[in-house]
Amino acid sequence: MSIPTIAAYSLPADDSLPRNRVDWIPDPARAVLLIHDLQEYFLDFYGPREEPIPTLLANARRLRDAADAAGVPVVYTAQPFEQSPKDRGLLQSFWGPGLTAKPHRHPIVASLAPREQDIVLVKWRYSAFARTDLLQRMRQMGRDQLVICGVYAHIGCMISAADAFMNDIQSFMVADAVADFNAERHAMALDYVAQRCGVVCTVREVVEVLAPRTPQNAGAASVSVEVLRHQVAEVLGSAPEEVDPAVSLLEQGMDSIRLMTLVERFRAAGHSVGFVELAEAPTLLQWAERLQAEGRV
Repeated sequence: MSIPTIAAYSLPADDSLPRNRVDWIPDPARAVLLIHDLQEYFLDFYGPREEPIPTLLANARRLRDAADAAGVPVVYTAQPFEQSPKDRGLLQSFWGPGLTAKPHRHPIVASLAPREQDIVLVKWRYSAFARTDLLQRMRQMGRDQLVICGVYAHIGCMISAADAFMNDIQSFMVADAVADFNAERHAMALDYVAQRCGVVCTVREVVEVLAPRTPQNAGAASVSVEVLRHQVAEVLGSAPEEVDPAVSLLEQGMDSIRLMTLVERFRAAGHSVGFVELAEAPTLLQWAERLQAEGRV
């Protein structure tokens, strides 16, 4: 048995993504970008000019560019073109000989070819952590977040996210920068990650929080209205969609202790807002406007 020929399908729209159970946010100081198995062999099962491949590759490149600008390490996985029966193990039963049948297709796709500074891990199993030193490398770098893009969403990408969770690493599955056998399996992988082991996000959201700081807010981390909404929901003990951006947060359960908690978080991220300032302008939209004045939201 081999990988099936994959029919064209569109990557999921933002409004179709599953609801996350946790509100983790990628942090440039904690994250590693994983470009998972984007080898020519695995992309050959798609039509090269049909969706989702053009968008997948463009979005993966956007993530890599953002990672470069933010100083986030980039890690690749790639299966070797020589795999002994012992090394291939049970993969042989499910997928046949794999890359060993087409060794000339082992390179990572040219538009995302690794550079000298990137880490390339030899991949033997579904998880990027299995029989590699990824976990050790991340611990040595002091990083505990993994942003995942590549193929295939419901196999290596999803299992790597679950494995990250097992090792207390926050994982972020980038919904429009992974691809799968079809839209249904793609959706299943996203739902599993969102409900069981990580956060599902979009390229736009990741790029936004990894974007390099501007001179006006050189010490302040980027924050969006949605990020603020999740942070407020966390301290209020409510769901993000229950927080109305246009209504006073004081009317939604915000008290002085919770507000001070948020002020301390904002200051730790480099913002200069104070307790009185936020209390006097207590809507989420007003907070976003204030933070925007420091550079960007």
